[in-house]
Amino acid sequence: MQEQRLATVTRHLVACGARSVLDLGCGDGELLLRLAGNAQFERLLGIDIDHEVLSVARRALGLGLRSGCERIDVRRGTFEAADAGLCGFDAAALVETIEHIDPRRLARVEHAVFRGMRPRTMLVTTPNQEYNVLHELAPGELRHPGHRFEWCRAKFRRWARGVGARCAYEVVFFDIGPPDFRHGSSTQMARFTRRDALPDDGVATVQV
Repeated sequence: MQEQRLATVTRHLVACGARSVLDLGCGDGELLLRLAGNAQFERLLGIDIDHEVLSVARRALGLGLRSGCERIDVRRGTFEAADAGLCGFDAAALVETIEHIDPRRLARVEHAVFRGMRPRTMLVTTPNQEYNVLHELAPGELRHPGHRFEWCRAKFRRWARGVGARCAYEVVFFDIGPPDFRHGSSTQMARFTRRDALPDDGVATVQV
């Protein structure tokens, strides 16, 4: 599934024409490593709160301990607070990250990311709780001990549409992984496009 998630996110970032990408919760740098191989991306920055995974990411990306090259870098940081250094990116991604956040702190993430950083395109992937039965999980069991919640499709869409309405983004939803007629796919994704970046007809035309 991780391969399918990364491939899907990469396709959307390529298709939307992004040249600078912010990976929020970059972990060990899997997405950044994939994007680094595409010359379209002129600036890549990964943010994570965990020193240990950032060290892994630096090694994987061939970066020094203190700073990277001008094109790609990772650094310790949070996406729950406004940071001027994280503004101005064409696109940003939260890949299997938001479910690790205490639900009471989601308003902070919304304010920092969608009102502060305001990337033109924002991609958010998260587990689809409805699919857990096909992963042979017991009712109420989460896929990872670090998850604070897992949303069904309806709840994820309510949250994403609410963010879009409050922060002037249009939202489109996608399934990632083999679909099940009743339960959907294992992973769900929302693509947010800032309204002032849409064509004159107000409809996003990104093809993936």
